[in-house]
Amino acid sequence: MIELMLICVIVGALWIVGSLIGLIFKVVFGLIGGIFGLLAGAIGLFIGGLVMLLVLPIVALSLLPVCLPALLLFGLIWAIVHATRKPAAVAPTSR
Repeated sequence: MIELMLICVIVGALWIVGSLIGLIFKVVFGLIGGIFGLLAGAIGLFIGGLVMLLVLPIVALSLLPVCLPALLLFGLIWAIVHATRKPAAVAPTSR
């Protein structure tokens, strides 16, 4: 009976040591993978921002015929409102 208990303790100890080694590997590789993921995400955001800066003017110019009637309507409304607005009254100052 003692021999069976000793075998179970040895197997359990080896199991715990193996689990701890696996945990250490998992944590280390998880951290390394997370760092590489953050670095790749930052590089992707940077490259995506550069591409947006290059492509956005071309997209805006290509959408100009579609948006031109709305832009003209908003400009007309702004001009009417701006023309009918009275100048702001200046508050009197007391000295």
